[in-house]
Amino acid sequence: MQMPAARVQRWTQPLNAAMAEFGITTRRQIAHFLAQLGHESVSLTRVEENLSYSTAERVVAVFRRFDLNGNRKIEPEELAFAKGFLSKPQKLANYVYAGRGGNGNEASGDGWRYRGRGPIQNTLKNGYARMGVLLGLPLLQNPDLLLEPVNGARAAAAYWKDNGLNRWADAADVLALSRAINLGNPRSKAKPEGLEDRIARTNRAIALLGAA
Repeated sequence: MQMPAARVQRWTQPLNAAMAEFGITTRRQIAHFLAQLGHESVSLTRVEENLSYSTAERVVAVFRRFDLNGNRKIEPEELAFAKGFLSKPQKLANYVYAGRGGNGNEASGDGWRYRGRGPIQNTLKNGYARMGVLLGLPLLQNPDLLLEPVNGARAAAAYWKDNGLNRWADAADVLALSRAINLGNPRSKAKPEGLEDRIARTNRAIALLGAA
């Protein structure tokens, strides 16, 4: 991951400590972990989900909740509906995440409260509850704790261990890892978002760490 020295300094110790704590120890495991983290957080520049969109086309493409008729095609009525969410991140979060993963309805505000945070983008109420248990932190009450480097790094490494992702790193299976992180299922048949970037980052990390 190429980044300014100040950002490297800010994240190096927390990430090293987190990897040691949660068993990400071999060069290959570390390379895959850092590569996936780099993609999810845009090289650690984005540790809070960006839900401010400027085009309806992008909203409909990213969030299946806007596939109103379930045909996975972008229809004019879906674009018209999505326009009401442009540059309204709180409204969008509450709509797309309502009723998912322990979240309440739109009016509950859980979608916005439990939007993606941390370098691995921990999301949804159940996700925060689980991570709170793993880290010993009151994340349901204070989800912004994951914006701090130490907590964010620990959350990413804990998520990795909790989902058994070293298995796929050891097998050098970037596709399965990407599916597990992006789609929630390493055996999904769908193409994960940003696969090409994930592969490129992994190859660079493996080369830098001598993990081939």
